[in-house]
Amino acid sequence: MPETIYTIPINEAFEYAASSNTPVCPFCKLESDLEANEIDLILGASMMEPDIRIKTNKSGFCPSHFDKMLAYGKRLPMALILESHLCEIYDEISKKDSIKSYDKPIKRLSELNCSCYVCDRISYNYKRILSNAVYMWSTDDEFRKKTASQKTFCVKHFCDFVNAAAKDLSKKEFPDFYQNVGSVFIAYFKDLSSDVSWFCKKFDYRYDQEPWYNAKDSVERAVAFLSSDIKPQK
Repeated sequence: MPETIYTIPINEAFEYAASSNTPVCPFCKLESDLEANEIDLILGASMMEPDIRIKTNKSGFCPSHFDKMLAYGKRLPMALILESHLCEIYDEISKKDSIKSYDKPIKRLSELNCSCYVCDRISYNYKRILSNAVYMWSTDDEFRKKTASQKTFCVKHFCDFVNAAAKDLSKKEFPDFYQNVGSVFIAYFKDLSSDVSWFCKKFDYRYDQEPWYNAKDSVERAVAFLSSDIKPQK
């Protein structure tokens, strides 16, 4: 299957995750890359585009992405985004008819508190990545091998990948897909559970002289696995 602009990042993420010395979920990497790209764009090339500014003024940003945008270090672009965002929201909630009743301003502020431009962009592109990954699995034998060679998928992305496949694949193809992807997930789940159990045993004096094996970082790995955060460590 020839690589295209849609398949290249997926192939790269799966290749990276398979060759990593530590467990990496390829979809965690893809989402992390999407997030970094969106923040880079919004504080750079997209900042002054009128259609983008309309969307950021409407949606705003969640606390997590406000923090990450601040950490990016581009304070002037951040200030320019905030300037138009604050002005538009202020104009909306300070209109005369809004002052007479709390309904409209509170509804608008409540909507703002539950929306984020970056989250929306990540969600939109992530759904396309899932669909493309399922298509690649269905049409590319090499990608099937890459899928089978993964160290793990986190809980959330395993479920998302399976649900996307259940929607897009035929009833004949899906069992093979689930066997291929599920075997990776279950194998890691089993090993991780054993490592956490061994970690607990090591605090029992009877196991004091036993080696740690792979259990020393098992608590951190279990949290990452369950919270969908098995991405490359910086």
